[in-house]
Amino acid sequence: MAARIIARCVRSLNPRLVALNRGSVATVAAAPLSGSRWLSLPAFGHTLRLTQIQCSSPLVSQWRQYSGGPSLTIDEIQNRVLYILKLYDKINPEKLQATSHFMKELGLDSLDQVEIIMAMEDEFGFEIPDVDAEKLMTPEEVVQYIANRLDIYE
Repeated sequence: MAARIIARCVRSLNPRLVALNRGSVATVAAAPLSGSRWLSLPAFGHTLRLTQIQCSSPLVSQWRQYSGGPSLTIDEIQNRVLYILKLYDKINPEKLQATSHFMKELGLDSLDQVEIIMAMEDEFGFEIPDVDAEKLMTPEEVVQYIANRLDIYE
């Protein structure tokens, strides 16, 4: 349990550090509960100052909790999808419409379609399976797929 807490602290301060395993030895220097801590990782030759840890007791750690993003509408999804497509260098923004076919009307190939789907995955924060990605040929289909995936119906 303590190793997990320390690993979370280390990752939150410096994500490039190696995650702590059960065999790793790490010690937290004693300090006042409201002050900063020192983390010593002798196996890696590091000593870090953990200033983000604020505890009310030695057994309780406080972690920042994040909620989901704001609720989206289909119009907002469509605006974001079209904006991403307009930024794509192989698409002429003047030809782009919600019903434009990626290959027939915009002149893209299958590799371009994969890059577009990857950009949509990055923008909306979920992975689109290859089976579904092959069927998405227009911005309108992409918008409808994302809305269905996020349970947005209007």
